[in-house]
Amino acid sequence: MKLALRNLLLLGVMAEVLIFVVAYFMNPEELGEAFRISARWSGRLSLGVFLAAFYQFARNHPTPLKENTAAREWILLFAVVHIIHFGFLATNVFLNEIPLIPVKLAGGALAYLMVVAAPFWLHKLSFRPQLVYFYYVSLVMIITYVARVKGDFEGADPSFAHYVGMALMVSGVLVFSWWLYRKSAKDSEFT
Repeated sequence: MKLALRNLLLLGVMAEVLIFVVAYFMNPEELGEAFRISARWSGRLSLGVFLAAFYQFARNHPTPLKENTAAREWILLFAVVHIIHFGFLATNVFLNEIPLIPVKLAGGALAYLMVVAAPFWLHKLSFRPQLVYFYYVSLVMIITYVARVKGDFEGADPSFAHYVGMALMVSGVLVFSWWLYRKSAKDSEFT
């Protein structure tokens, strides 16, 4: 593993640890609340890392993902921080006894499987399945922010941060889609 990638992963893991430490010291008597805050901020970190991965993918198109080292490194970092986010989220659900609705979980579960598998197989696929990955994960994140804005998440009142997250995701998808379209039209290659 290259030093730059190792440092990137170390920085991501340290950011997650810092999120938990700060959340814990904000609520040392309430572990459930510390995990709730950790899940919230860890999700925001995941959003930023995902946008960075999508940016690297779109910016370097039509370079195949197999050769796009920067995008592959950010995809790996996203998988790592999102797995940690899932740990915070699952612990929050358990400690705070939040009821789960299986129908609502299905789409997110598929996205998590894609996120975990992406560092290992995404670069082996053609361009269109790679697009499916980026757009599907984007859609799930946007839907999550829409649900938060609507107040559908127990223990998380709608806030300005949810609007910002949704705006960042929608803007990122639109801008990156425009770049991909422009570059693909120029090269006449959707492979």
